[in-house]
Amino acid sequence: MSGLKNDAASETSSGLSEEQVSDFLSENPDYLTRNPEILKNMVAPSRWSGDSVADMQQFMLEQLRGEIDNLRDCAQDVIETSRTNMSIQTRTHTAVLALLSATNFNQLFRVISEDFPLLLDIDVAKIGFEPANAPGTELMSTGVIRFLPGDVERHLGADQDVLLMRDVADDGGLFGEGAGLVHSAALARLRPGHQTPPGLLALGSRGSAFYPGQGTELIGFLARVLERCIDKCLATKN
Repeated sequence: MSGLKNDAASETSSGLSEEQVSDFLSENPDYLTRNPEILKNMVAPSRWSGDSVADMQQFMLEQLRGEIDNLRDCAQDVIETSRTNMSIQTRTHTAVLALLSATNFNQLFRVISEDFPLLLDIDVAKIGFEPANAPGTELMSTGVIRFLPGDVERHLGADQDVLLMRDVADDGGLFGEGAGLVHSAALARLRPGHQTPPGLLALGSRGSAFYPGQGTELIGFLARVLERCIDKCLATKN
């Protein structure tokens, strides 16, 4: 009797018996349908036995499992990328609305320097301009970066409107007093307008928010809106 008790105790401590599992699956035929993730860890029976026989069906099944895992990983990457893109798009649209609400250059500058970091989830945002023939006092105000003639082309290149940099070494020429915070950056060209010389919008992050190969359409769109807002604010003053 004690031997039977020991066997029962051993079976209980080791978990469910094969018979119990079989009975459970028989009573719940849709269990694997409702829990398909269990199947990927199960070993399918081979059609052949013996060391000298290769079971191609088993080999193909393992290959299919690997492909399914890869497809699942790819799908997850697409979902995460889509979520990130939607978040960036929403942030950019909110930043544009903030620009449009400014009625003068001082308000516009505060939106860029104070609101952009919060709205775009970055650390530093600056604008700067090359010298103009008759620069307005607003463009020479504290906080606006003063570039030398040709600096915009030197930073961006002749045929580029947006430049993304993974590692930035700035001496203050782009981000002023915020240069020490910036690890990655995006530079966007501000084209000359009726009231403005060539300039740059500089967005900086202490993390890896910007990197080569990233989409630049939204940053370019933000720069185009900013150009028009600057012209509008300066024209209204004049």
